[in-house]
Amino acid sequence: MDEGTQASEGQAPRKPSPVAPGLHIVATPIGNMADITLRALDVLRTVDLIACEDTRVFGKLASYYGISAPTVAYSDATQDAAEPRIVKALAQGKRVALVSDAGMPLISDPGYRLVRAALAGGHLVTSAPGASAVPMALALSGLPTDRFFFGGFLPAKPTDRRRAIGDAATVPATIVFFEAPHRLPASLADLAELLGERPAAVARELTKLFEEVRRATLPELAEHYAAHPDVKGEIVLVIGAPVEGAGSSADTLDSALREAMAGASIKDAASEVAARLGLKRRDVYARALELKRTTEVA
Repeated sequence: MDEGTQASEGQAPRKPSPVAPGLHIVATPIGNMADITLRALDVLRTVDLIACEDTRVFGKLASYYGISAPTVAYSDATQDAAEPRIVKALAQGKRVALVSDAGMPLISDPGYRLVRAALAGGHLVTSAPGASAVPMALALSGLPTDRFFFGGFLPAKPTDRRRAIGDAATVPATIVFFEAPHRLPASLADLAELLGERPAAVARELTKLFEEVRRATLPELAEHYAAHPDVKGEIVLVIGAPVEGAGSSADTLDSALREAMAGASIKDAASEVAARLGLKRRDVYARALELKRTTEVA
């Protein structure tokens, strides 16, 4: 008898409760197999079809917990082919579960289109919630959790990544990003340059055997991972909000803009300087346009 069905002494084993026809969004463990809810197991054991990001990854969980429902691959690469089959099953009154490789579906994972299609068809859409790396990293970071902004994965291209950091720089909340391990040193270097001495945390391999949360300022974290670039595992970055009242003098702003515009477009220069100085991007962009006009007249 497995962990999901084991009964307490003197009690009969749990029997899965039947679920209603419709789309059931089901959270799965992010690492530790025990981090799955009894309700999630009930759903996965009684649905007619399970849409999963990768059938091989889900197969490990299915084998561990005795889940035998048929599966269909539903990922960014396969959703065009899989979605009609899933919508047809819903129209036939079937019970369909949607899972991702780990954690809560739709959080930087496919699924939004399928939810929209199910709602458009008038079908029930509900969820069996559970593990998610975002709130767990927040809870372990030691940073304020009352307000946060989740930015998904940082872009792979350096220019796009710096623009994304600039867009999030003035958000008055703790910031959370996902990142691939091989890009972590470069991303931390950009974050340190653009956001300065903000407190931050790098959460790695959450719920797994080698779980680690390293807390320091962004420059300190950038220095550490520059010296130790061979990091492995799933990465969550948690970054403190901008310091209230932090600002910049007009001379400092103009100097930073002139330097940035020497090697970048006005838009990119404004984003970078706004992030570095903790200013609103539209205000910095307006000043950059004014400086450009002044230079052209001169």
